[in-house]
Amino acid sequence: MVGKIEVVFTPSVISYLDDLVLILYKKEYFGFIESAEKYVDDIYDAVSDRIKKSSHKKTQKPLKYLGAEYIFLSPTREQLGMRFLKKKSKLSDYWNFE
Repeated sequence: MVGKIEVVFTPSVISYLDDLVLILYKKEYFGFIESAEKYVDDIYDAVSDRIKKSSHKKTQKPLKYLGAEYIFLSPTREQLGMRFLKKKSKLSDYWNFE
């Protein structure tokens, strides 16, 4: 890899993950709020790591408004999600995760 890649989470993703901490705790998926926070922190790390390591594919014209490139993220073997990436500028490797 050449250079440094930074993943930037949009405010809506951050808000969603912040809410997820409370939901996981209130629904008793975790007995301690700290455990739910750790789980969500691990999600941030996993997403950033996978975006950096995954091969980026060019988005087809009808979907360009979502982002110039996309990757497939699969948190589990049963789930598969397509995530679009918006490059902040042509001269940098900063990516917005939406």
